Amino acid sequence: MMVEKGYTHSLITAVKNEMQKAIINQDEITTLALTAMLSSGHVLIEGVPGLAKTLWVRTLAKIINTDFKRVSFTPDLMPSDILGTKIFSQKVSDFVMKKGPLFTNLFLADEINRTPPKTQSALLEVMAERAITIDGENNELSEPFVVFATQNPVEYEGTYPLPEALVDRFMMKLYMDYPGVAAEKTLLNMYHNGFDSQDLSTTSVRTICTAEQFLRCREEIRNITVDESILNYIVSIIETTRRVNAVSIGASPRGSVALLLAAKSYAAINGRDFCIPDDIKDLAPHILRHRIILKPEAEIDGLKTDKVIENILAQVKVPR
Repeated sequence: MMVEKGYTHSLITAVKNEMQKAIINQDEITTLALTAMLSSGHVLIEGVPGLAKTLWVRTLAKIINTDFKRVSFTPDLMPSDILGTKIFSQKVSDFVMKKGPLFTNLFLADEINRTPPKTQSALLEVMAERAITIDGENNELSEPFVVFATQNPVEYEGTYPLPEALVDRFMMKLYMDYPGVAAEKTLLNMYHNGFDSQDLSTTSVRTICTAEQFLRCREEIRNITVDESILNYIVSIIETTRRVNAVSIGASPRGSVALLLAAKSYAAINGRDFCIPDDIKDLAPHILRHRIILKPEAEIDGLKTDKVIENILAQVKVPR
C-alpha cells in the first residue's frame, strides 16, 4: 500500500516531539539516529557515561511500540549470552531454543569495546545477516532490527579495539555531547518534579505509532528522487577519501551506499521527495568518520578525522 506524500516527515516530527519530553537538547542525535533506522542501519554512539544513551533508546522503543533489550558488554560475555542457545528440556525430552537478548527490535550494546573479539564477531554476523544461527538453525529477526552500540571515549583500560569489519557495519558513528547549561537546568527541574529515568511512566511520553506504521516510512523513502549529479557527488567524496595525503585507508563502497540510503531517508524526514547536496554534506561526517583511517604521522600532528572530512567536502565540487 502506497503512503501519502509527507508521511515520513509527519511521523518523524511527531516522534521527535515526543522524545523531547524525556531527552533534553539532543535533537541532532535523534534526527540522525532515526535517519539510520529508516535506512536499515546500525548506530555507534560515543560519549561519556551519564548522557542518557540508554534512556534515549528506551524512550524511542516506547514511542514506536517496539521491543528493547540492553546488555552490558563485559570481558566474560560469551556469544551464547547474546545469541541464545539450545538447552535440554525434560518436559518435552528434547532440546529447545532459549533465545538471547538479540531477539529484539532495538538492541543496546553498552560499552561494546569491553567484550572480547569472539563475542564481537557474533554480533557482526547478526548485524550483517539480520538473522541468528544456533546449532544450524537459522532464525530471522523481525524488523525493525537496529543495534545501538556505545563506547566511552576516555576509558581504554580493559577494552578490546573494535575490528574494522565490525566498525564498518555501523551506518553512522555519532558523538553525544553534554546537553548545555540551560538544558541541564531543565533536567534538574524535571527530576525535582518527580521525573525518574528508570521509570518512563513518570514522563508524559506516549506510544504514537506501531512498528508497522514506522516501517511504512520506508515505502516513501524508496521513491525519493536522486539526481545523477547527486550520485556523482557521493562518488567524488568517497573517491577523494582514498587519495588524501593524510589518509591511510579511505571509505569503501559500503560507505557510498550508506551515504545514498541515508540521504534518501534524510530528505524524507525533512519533507522532500528529492535529495539535495546539503543532505550529503550534513550526513558525510557521521557516515565517514569511522570508515577513514588516518596515517600515524597525521595523528601525531593532531589531525582529526572530522577535519579531514571537512576539508574533503570543501574541495569536492558541489552540484548545482
